[in-house]
Amino acid sequence: MKGGAMTSYHTMPVKKRWSWLVIAVLGLVLLSMLVPLAFLLGLHNGFYSGDLCCLCWYVEKRSSVSSRRNVTLDSPLIKGGPSTRVHELLKNLGPTLPKDFGRKSVKEAENRTTGFTVPTQVSKPPPKGDNVGVGLSAEGTKTIQVIGDSEKTCELKFGSYCLWRQQHKEKMKDLIVRKMKDQLYVARAYYPSIAKLPKLDQFSQEMKQNIQQFEHIFSEGTEDTDLPPQVEKLIQKMETTIIKAKAAVVDCNNVDKKLRQLVDLTEDEANFHMKQSAFLYQLAVQTTPKSHHCLSMRLTVEYFKTSPVDADVSESLLNSDLHHYVILSNNVLASSVVINSTVMHAKASRKQVFHVLTDKQSFFSMKMWFFTNAYKDATVEVLNIEDLDLLKGQTPSHLSMRQELRVSFLSTSESRTEYMSVFSHWHYALPKIFPNLKKIVVLDDDVAVQRDLSALWNLDMNEKVIGAVRFCAVKFGAIKNYLGKENYDSSSCMWMSGLNIIDLDRWREHDVTKMFQSLVQKRLTETTTLGATVLTFRGLLMDLDDTWVLSGLGHNYGITNEAINKAAVLHFNGNMKPWLELGISNYKVHWRKYLDLENRYLTDCNVNP
Repeated sequence: MKGGAMTSYHTMPVKKRWSWLVIAVLGLVLLSMLVPLAFLLGLHNGFYSGDLCCLCWYVEKRSSVSSRRNVTLDSPLIKGGPSTRVHELLKNLGPTLPKDFGRKSVKEAENRTTGFTVPTQVSKPPPKGDNVGVGLSAEGTKTIQVIGDSEKTCELKFGSYCLWRQQHKEKMKDLIVRKMKDQLYVARAYYPSIAKLPKLDQFSQEMKQNIQQFEHIFSEGTEDTDLPPQVEKLIQKMETTIIKAKAAVVDCNNVDKKLRQLVDLTEDEANFHMKQSAFLYQLAVQTTPKSHHCLSMRLTVEYFKTSPVDADVSESLLNSDLHHYVILSNNVLASSVVINSTVMHAKASRKQVFHVLTDKQSFFSMKMWFFTNAYKDATVEVLNIEDLDLLKGQTPSHLSMRQELRVSFLSTSESRTEYMSVFSHWHYALPKIFPNLKKIVVLDDDVAVQRDLSALWNLDMNEKVIGAVRFCAVKFGAIKNYLGKENYDSSSCMWMSGLNIIDLDRWREHDVTKMFQSLVQKRLTETTTLGATVLTFRGLLMDLDDTWVLSGLGHNYGITNEAINKAAVLHFNGNMKPWLELGISNYKVHWRKYLDLENRYLTDCNVNP
C-alpha cells in the first residue's frame, strides 16, 4: 500500500505536466496553419509599412461595401477617391538612381576596389561626413573613391566616365517614346485592379485596347521618327484613360505592388546600361587603339628587316654637364611628342639628351622610330629596362611604367575627381641605371612641353633630393590608412610626377631606394607604391612653382585657355589621354601639334589622334 501510495503520489504531477505540453503543441500546430493561411488570403497586406498601406487597408473594406452599389465612373464615390494616394506614390517613386548606388559601398567587379572611411582633407574641405575609399583597379591603376549616397555617386563610382558622358550628351531621339512608356507603365499598374471590377468592364476593355496599341507601336520603332502620325491623339487618349483609372476606387495594394515591380525593373535596367556603358568606356581607355598597334608592329618588322646601326653617342650619354631627360614609356607616339615638344622650345637642343626607358615588348618599335626620326641636335637613347636586372625580387608583372591614382571627393555642394601620377618601382632604379649622372629631369609620357626647361638645371635645390609641384587638392590625411603608423603631417599636400628634377647625388647619399624598399616590405598590399612613395620623400622634396606644370588635361573639362598658355608643361593625367579618341578635343590640339602626321608610318596605319 505504501508503495502504491508513493507511486500514485509521484505520477500525478507528471500527468499534469504532460497535459500542458500537449496543449502547447496543439497551439503551435494551430498557429503554423493560420500563418500560411493568412498569407494566402492576403491579410498580411493590411500591415504593410507606411501610411499608404493603412489607407489601402481601409479602402479594401470600403470598396467591398461600395461594390454592392451601382458604381460608375462619374459617381461622387469615384471622383477624388482614396486611390488618389496612389497618384502621390507615383510622384514619390519618380526617377531614382540604381538601388545599389546608395545602399552599399562602392565595390565593383570592374575596378575591384575596396573601400574604407577616412576624413577628407582638401584645399576646399568638404563637410566632415564625407567618406573616402582607396583601392586598386584591374589594370593596375591605383584608385581612391568616395563612398556616399548622393546623386553624384556616378562620378565617384565610375570616375571620369561620368564626366565624359556629361560632355558628350546627344539630343534625345526618343523623348516622346519615353513619355509613352511612362504612360504604359502606369496603365499596366492600374489595369489588373480595374479588370476585377464587374461594373467597369467596358472601361477595362478600353484600357486594354490602349495598352495593346502602345505595345504594338513600341514593337515597330524605338525613336520618335518611327512613331505613327496620330501619336499625339493616342497619347491624349491614354492620358484620359489614366485619369479615369486613378479616379476609380481600386485595390491599392495591387496597384502598389505592380508599380513597385515596374520601378524595380526600370532601376535594374538603368543600372545594367550604366554599368555596360562604364565598362565599354574603360575598355576604350585601356585598350590600345588598332592604329597604334599597327604602328608598333610595322616599326618592329621594319627594324628586323633593316637592322639599323646606332650612332656612337656614348660621349653625350655619359656627359653629366648636359641636360639629361628620362622618359619611362611603352608608347611610341607619346614619347615622340614629349621629346619633340621639349626640343622645339629649347634654346640649345644640342645640350639635350633623352633616355627612353621601355619594356621588351616595345623596345624594337621604339628603336626604329627614333632611328628614323631626328629631333634637331638632341640625342635620344632607347633602353630595354627589363634586361638591366636592376630590381631583384621583382617580376615584370609587378612593375609598370606609370601609376595613376584616382581620388574622388563627395560633399553636399559638389563632387570632384582628381587623378594623381606617382612613381612606379622603376623610378627607384634610376641611380643605378645612370651611375655617372648627377642630375636628371624625369618626364611622364603624357605631357607636352610649351617652354624652355633649361632653367630647371639652375635651380638651387637646398640639398633636397627631388623637385615637384605640390598637389594640394589631395592631402596626406585623405590617404592615412595607407601611410601606416609612420609620422607625417596630415595637412601636407601630395605631389605628382609628370615633371620632376632629381639630384642623383643626394639620392645616393640618402639611399632613397633602400628607404623605399623597406617601406614596401612593411606594407605588402595592393597600394604599396602609393604609401611608400609618399613617405619616402618626407623632408626631401623641394616645391616647384605652380606655373611649371598644369595638370588635369586628361579629365578636367573646366581648364581655361589662359591657364593653358601660362603653363610650361601640360600634364594630361587622367583616363582621357590625348592620343585616344576619348581625349578632350579642346586640349588635344596642344598635343597634336607636336606630332608629324605626314610621317609615312603614321599614314600607313591611319594614325590620326
